[in-house]
Amino acid sequence: MNTRACPCGLPRPYDACCGRYHSGAAAPTAEALMRSRYSAFVTGEAGYLLRTWHPRTRPGRLELDPGMRWTGLEILDTVDGTAFHSTGIVEFRASYRGGALRERSRFERFDGVWVYVDGEFPPQ
Repeated sequence: MNTRACPCGLPRPYDACCGRYHSGAAAPTAEALMRSRYSAFVTGEAGYLLRTWHPRTRPGRLELDPGMRWTGLEILDTVDGTAFHSTGIVEFRASYRGGALRERSRFERFDGVWVYVDGEFPPQ
């Protein structure tokens, strides 16, 4: 059992937070999926990132940079993306050693589960 803090920033252990999604549970909201995808970048879970990417926009493969050190996640805005919606948007800032990435991500329900569609990079 992994009791370290979850990389997504919520005050829960990894196993009780994003780790359960990485192990196969479906994320209940677009924000939960976004947080779990950030955690997957931190932990090197490329397979999870591909599985949670919409087939329409998913790349054929994904290579993560092993030297990348993610240092924090901040949710800036959410639009829809709950159990009552079929689409959602999550805007976030993901910090890494040496900088930050800001993205406004689009999510959809596909076969009943939330998946990442694509994102825009608004001005910092």
